[in-house]
Amino acid sequence: MAAAPAPMPAAVAGWWELVNGSPAWQDGIFCSLAVLYGIIAAASIVQVARIQRRVPEYGWTIQKVFQFLNFVVNGARCSIFAFRRLVQQVNPPIFQHVILDLPGLAFFTTYAMLALFWAEILYQARGLMSEKLRSGFYTINGVVYAMQGLLWLCLWWNPNHSMLVISKLFIAGLSFFTALSFLLYGGRLFLMLKYFPLDSKGRQKKLREVGRVASICFCCFLVRCIMMCFSAFNKEADLDVLDHPILNFFYYLLVEILPSSLVLCILRRIPAKLQISQYHPLSSG
Repeated sequence: MAAAPAPMPAAVAGWWELVNGSPAWQDGIFCSLAVLYGIIAAASIVQVARIQRRVPEYGWTIQKVFQFLNFVVNGARCSIFAFRRLVQQVNPPIFQHVILDLPGLAFFTTYAMLALFWAEILYQARGLMSEKLRSGFYTINGVVYAMQGLLWLCLWWNPNHSMLVISKLFIAGLSFFTALSFLLYGGRLFLMLKYFPLDSKGRQKKLREVGRVASICFCCFLVRCIMMCFSAFNKEADLDVLDHPILNFFYYLLVEILPSSLVLCILRRIPAKLQISQYHPLSSG
């Protein structure tokens, strides 16, 4: 017969309960999360401004849209944690779920765009048409948002624990498939660059960049999947309540703040300024 797990030491358990039940600790942790998200949001919008100033003629490239969506996601999280107590008082309760879940869906869209960019590189390197990738990206995002909206409506109409579990498992499944997409496209692009016949300094930089970003994003979404499954079946791990500030802090630190910070740091390089002699406008023909 297996031995029962050892209980948490009394001192640690007492500290845990003290922090979770203290409004001062709750406000301090939520404010800390708001500040961290605000810093990332500010860094992202600065990158958008730098790219626009450096190469305004490029328009809205994937790099610029990626940085702007990071600003939107992190700015939304910053606002939510800055006014966390007010969010908890929103009625009807379904709107609390919408406010807390929507930035997570936008986070999925933001990083799925990065996987799309890598997939387009792979297709173009092999001489394949990549137009269908973008239409597939829009279709998948539309289906995901529609399904989440349907789950919100079901939760509004029948607010029971089973619907809440299904909603969290949906996010877990979405995170799992996003992790697989980074493993698939990031891994294939990494191998393509690794065995590319021409060796250059730029290739080595891109190889390290793809390897690091793919690893970070894969781990981030895999941890999110595990945590969502754990939260769905364990009431003590609920992330949508005020009295679990420590769990909230480590969860959002691991699945959004650290990954976003590392990825933005790795992808901080912006395009070189286009020289006049290099710019040739397309003729009307």
